[in-house]
Amino acid sequence: MSQKIRISMKSFDHTLVDKSADKIIKTVKATGAVVSGPVPLPTRKKIFTVNRSTFVNKKAREQFELSTFKRILDIYSSTSKTIDALMKLELPTGVEVQINVL
Repeated sequence: MSQKIRISMKSFDHTLVDKSADKIIKTVKATGAVVSGPVPLPTRKKIFTVNRSTFVNKKAREQFELSTFKRILDIYSSTSKTIDALMKLELPTGVEVQINVL
């Protein structure tokens, strides 16, 4: 059952993404599989510009930034123990995890 598993993680907080990647790496290495990563992908930044006042003071504006951090992990030579350990793993709230079996 040696197949490649790709895990992609996405969050607005970079510390949560790094902590969850470390947690995944520790559990996968405990089952005996080989891990490559985490590979940081480019950070996507969305910038919003809003008027401070609703009617007057057109020049007074505020800018807000929303950054999305992404990481990718590849798992090689996985077994059924590896997949079970990944399914039982509890990750912090605020991290979107997507698991693809290739």
